[in-house]
Amino acid sequence: MTLYLSRLSLNRAAPAAALMPLLNPDAAELATDAHHRLMWSVFSDGKEHARDFLWRHIGQGRFLALSRRPPHANDLFNAPETKAFSPVLRVGDRLHFTLRANATKDRATVSRLDKTARRGKSRRVDVVMDLMRTAHAGEKRSEIRERTAQAAAEAWMERQGAAKGFAPQFTLVEDYSVIELGRRRRQGATFGILDLQGEIEVVDPGVFLAALATGFGRAKAWGCGLMLIRRAK
Repeated sequence: MTLYLSRLSLNRAAPAAALMPLLNPDAAELATDAHHRLMWSVFSDGKEHARDFLWRHIGQGRFLALSRRPPHANDLFNAPETKAFSPVLRVGDRLHFTLRANATKDRATVSRLDKTARRGKSRRVDVVMDLMRTAHAGEKRSEIRERTAQAAAEAWMERQGAAKGFAPQFTLVEDYSVIELGRRRRQGATFGILDLQGEIEVVDPGVFLAALATGFGRAKAWGCGLMLIRRAK
């Protein structure tokens, strides 16, 4: 399977420069929404086309994208820098990775009448916020946020690896933030974003390569899920 890795940069020449506050706003929630729309402008073939690409904003109006087809050129971006992405991996290969992820897990709901009884349903929860629920009542959230994010990220990466063909060697949390989309609308979305780096060992190359193409975690339409890899030294 051949994928395409692309670097995209916003065109800062006129007339696109006049739109820069709308295309790349400073507020995180506004930027996430704007970038989501921008990515569709270079990958969409029509309203019915399903998303088959991952992307990540790397700052200053620059993006990386992994896709099943090359991006289309348009006036909002400079000419895309695109190359084929088809790494040859073997069992035991060590890879350094960076990943921006919306890391979640399913937690069973319980009855209001019987707090120990499962209702046969589950809801998706952010792994960091869920772990913070169990923190000691006397501790401030700011005091436990860093260590909680690290513990939650390590456990999440272990689960991802077990299902997707790799074994984490170490995982470091660079940042954890919360994005709120649609605050001015009746229905919005709030999700946590973990910026991770570390090292993994390939266990099943075929499964892992397939996972690279589809991404890790959720909120992929909003710039999460793209794992960037390079061979560890």
